[in-house]
Amino acid sequence: MLAPFSLLYGLGVSIRNAFYRWGVLKDVEFSVPVISVGNLSVGGTGKTPHIEYLVRLLKDYIHVATLSRGYLRKTKGFLPIKPNHNAEEAGDEPLMFKRKFPDVFVSVAESRTFGILEILKYFPNAQAILLDDAFQHLSVKPGLNILLTNYRHPFTRDYLLPSGRLREWRSSYHRADIMIVSKCPPEMSPEEKEQLAKELAPLPHQRLFFSYFEYGSPYSIYDGRQRLALDGNHHVLLLSAIAGTEYLTEYLEERTASLYSLEFEDHHYFSNYDISRLKEIFDNMEAENKIILTTEKDAVRLELHRDFLLETRMPIFVLPLRVAFHFGEGPLFDQTVRDFLLNFRY
Repeated sequence: MLAPFSLLYGLGVSIRNAFYRWGVLKDVEFSVPVISVGNLSVGGTGKTPHIEYLVRLLKDYIHVATLSRGYLRKTKGFLPIKPNHNAEEAGDEPLMFKRKFPDVFVSVAESRTFGILEILKYFPNAQAILLDDAFQHLSVKPGLNILLTNYRHPFTRDYLLPSGRLREWRSSYHRADIMIVSKCPPEMSPEEKEQLAKELAPLPHQRLFFSYFEYGSPYSIYDGRQRLALDGNHHVLLLSAIAGTEYLTEYLEERTASLYSLEFEDHHYFSNYDISRLKEIFDNMEAENKIILTTEKDAVRLELHRDFLLETRMPIFVLPLRVAFHFGEGPLFDQTVRDFLLNFRY
């Protein structure tokens, strides 16, 4: 029933993309290296952890800046993020970046072109700019275009909005320089790799990688030095507002005595009612060794209820994660990014 609407949507996307190809709409190329990380679908591919991976890779060697839209923030225009901002001002993911990497220039702007110009004004020493969720922003011509696709839901099996979750036609993948199949299972066979590589059919100029998440020890939301070992004896109430929780819940089900999940839409700002409901559910859990677990992205939004949390002292722990690459190809990915930067010419 939705197929006709998908065709209309796809027609609009095709016209817009054609205008950029024909020069009716102009893209902008910058004198500083720009690396874009995005996807063809609506959320759920792990863009933020991959941006974080790139920040960790580069920050000790060059001056890195990041630019995000700051989805659902209540501010407008270009904003350099400071650690004392809150999630409503900065957006959850940019604030998380700034708290983790206080020496990195983190910013938000609705327009990627305007945002890059402002970065170069505020931070003229920038030697690389990382764009979060910018694959569809054709007004900027990135030097390195990284496309993510979910292992469980690759773009080759999806359909255009609103029938599916694709923002563009599948064929748009040709713009990517690197494709990453994200959220792969921790154990993956070479046969699976070859099968997916055949399905995705990377072009001669494209490199294909397979990544997964490594979770760390949860830390207290009140004191990051207090760590917790998930040894299978904890009864966990998972609070999350992220796109796609299957990967996370599968990880926790193997490491907890029981798991109850309280889920909201991606980037959801928790209301007073939500937090009261969280406490009620937690108090009614009939278990001794019980905790509340949340993600790093959700934790910065929970901070908006800091006074209530400090008053109740519910045992809330934050689960950190990092990206890792299968088949020992992490060094190859790192070198591909370094080669781009070393060989960059404007």
